[in-house]
Amino acid sequence: MSPLVPGKRRVLGRSVAAGVPLAALVALGVAPAATGTPTGAKAAEVTGSATLGDLPLGTFSNALLPGTVDNDRGVDLGGIGSDLYPAGRKGEFWTVTDRGPNGQIKVDGTKRRTFPVPGFDPAVVKIRVTGDRVKVLDAIPLTTKSGKPVTGLSNQEARDEKPYSYDAKSPLPYNPNGLDTEGIVRAADGSFWLVDEYGPSLVHVSADGQVLARHVPKGLDLQGADYPVVESLPSVLLHRKVNRGFEGLAQLPGGDLVLAVQSPLSLPDEDAGEASRTTRLLRFSPKSRAVTAEYAYRFDPVDVVDPGEEDPSELKISSVVAVGGDRLLVEERTDKAARLQEVRLTRGADILGGRWDDATTSPSLEQLDDPAARGVPVLDKRLVVDLNTVDGVPDKIEGIALGGRDTLALINDNDFGMTDGAEAFDADGRLVDSGIETKVTHVKLPKGAL
Repeated sequence: MSPLVPGKRRVLGRSVAAGVPLAALVALGVAPAATGTPTGAKAAEVTGSATLGDLPLGTFSNALLPGTVDNDRGVDLGGIGSDLYPAGRKGEFWTVTDRGPNGQIKVDGTKRRTFPVPGFDPAVVKIRVTGDRVKVLDAIPLTTKSGKPVTGLSNQEARDEKPYSYDAKSPLPYNPNGLDTEGIVRAADGSFWLVDEYGPSLVHVSADGQVLARHVPKGLDLQGADYPVVESLPSVLLHRKVNRGFEGLAQLPGGDLVLAVQSPLSLPDEDAGEASRTTRLLRFSPKSRAVTAEYAYRFDPVDVVDPGEEDPSELKISSVVAVGGDRLLVEERTDKAARLQEVRLTRGADILGGRWDDATTSPSLEQLDDPAARGVPVLDKRLVVDLNTVDGVPDKIEGIALGGRDTLALINDNDFGMTDGAEAFDADGRLVDSGIETKVTHVKLPKGAL
């Protein structure tokens, strides 16, 4: 029996380098199959839903790196829904945690970013979906060159949100090693590639979790990291919106990676980025360790993606999935709705190194109301499925993978059960859980949809 089965208190002695097998996490919660709005002649439908059970975050973290979490404030393991990648066997997937529990509390009219469990270390997590349960098979903590936890704390003063304690009263130190991990793929050699929102960055991680290299935009000047930092990405990415760096990551059949900027860049300023519907995808070659192409991606109007939303700044790309050749599924979403579009990455759509990568170009790519009319080769899209019309799909889907023929596996981000505001914790500093669970949901698409 696993050392983390409830009721057992066996101390783990296995090395971090090998990763630590964790207990089966059990929870019930099968969503009934239902049909949604038709895609083509038929409708997509949920065919099953599995739920991650409760495990104290301190127990999880200290099993991987002993002593990293002294007080988990009643938070359970969650936030593993940042992405989903097939692990080989049917029903098994690699996932990656978010940077850890975090929220926002207003103090004197200004929002402060809180880190209730600052010792939490992001981890790669291997899961198996069995019936209505999500079982954790393995977990690998992310570590620096010297074996220390990277943590999920903000990197740089003035560029990243200042970190605070759970009650937003005490400032926490910045950490240049910190990663706000999102997308994940696994390479043929067993190593992992992750994307991060802070840099934004592309992170190469060994099979045992050590950061081998962190690729960041030229000019970022990240000092003090305990791993190699390589300025290999276009400098225009320095203008990413705060907390909206890279979120989606896909691995093409030939091995190239596709990175999605979650939201439009703040070019020339924040107001322009908030109003824009144009974001960017980048193609990266692991062989040459360089970006080889860049593409303009145009969101649908926000009220098309989410009929209940009017603010275009709520539009995000949270997942990109390779579906063969140079074809991708791109998830356009708000927190309440999501639609999957198919795009093809063509040579003629490449804008890398052109005027749109020059931050002084005016108007910027993000300011163009109709980029195609101005000669920008915007990627063509084809709607595959509107998940908002499929009964049983949770909110805030951040990870998508192919789960079989004409089947998608979706995972939501439950934010570790946290909500924003001072009311997220009780008078004793313990979490008032939101009740939102991490779920893996399978959706069957009409034949030929992909």
